[in-house]
Amino acid sequence: MSWDTTTRYGTSVAEGGLALVQDLLNTISAGRPRQPDLLADLASAQAWSRVALADWAETTGRPAPQLELDERGLDELRALRADLRGVAGIGPERTTDDPAVDLRTAAIGLALRSDGTAVLEPRGQGWRVLLGLVLIEVLEAQRADTWRRLKICRNDRCGTAFYDRSRNNSGAWHDVRVCGNAVNLRASRARRRAAAGPESR
Repeated sequence: MSWDTTTRYGTSVAEGGLALVQDLLNTISAGRPRQPDLLADLASAQAWSRVALADWAETTGRPAPQLELDERGLDELRALRADLRGVAGIGPERTTDDPAVDLRTAAIGLALRSDGTAVLEPRGQGWRVLLGLVLIEVLEAQRADTWRRLKICRNDRCGTAFYDRSRNNSGAWHDVRVCGNAVNLRASRARRRAAAGPESR
C-alpha cells in the first residue's frame, strides 16, 4: 500500500486502519516545496478519498466502499480534519481544561459476521460512510492504545501528522532533522537576542 498523502511528507505511516486518519490529517498544504491541500476542491478531495480508501482496504483486508463526495461532504471532511487536528495525540497523560464536548458524529452500526465476530460499520451514503470509517478507526486506535501516538508536528510552520514510534512516545517532530533542528535554531537565536538586550536589535 502507498498512503501517498502521508509519505509525501517523508514521515512513517501509522499502524493498521489508523493510517486512514493520518492520511486525512495530511491532506493539508505543508512541506518544502509546499504541497497542495488535497481538500481544496471537490475533484482533488474525491481523488484523495478514492486512493485512501483503496489503501485502507489493502491494510485492513476489508472491501473499500465506493462513494462520491459532494460540496456538503467536502465541508464535513474539512471540519472533521480540523477537529482531529485539535485532538490528535490526546491520551491519558495529556488532558485539557475544557470540558469534553461532541465535535463530530457519525451513524455507526454493529454487524455480526458469519465467522461470529462483531464489527462496527458506518451507516449512510457518500461522505457519511467516509466520516464513519474515520471515527471508527479513531475508536479502534484508542482501544489499541495507539491513538496517542498519532501526533501533529510541533513546528507550527509544518503541521504534518506523524506516528510516534519512540519507545516512550516522546516524539515532537515529524522529522527531527527538518523540523526539530529548525525550531531549536529559532529558539536559540531568540534566546541570544533576549540575552543581548534591546541595544542589539
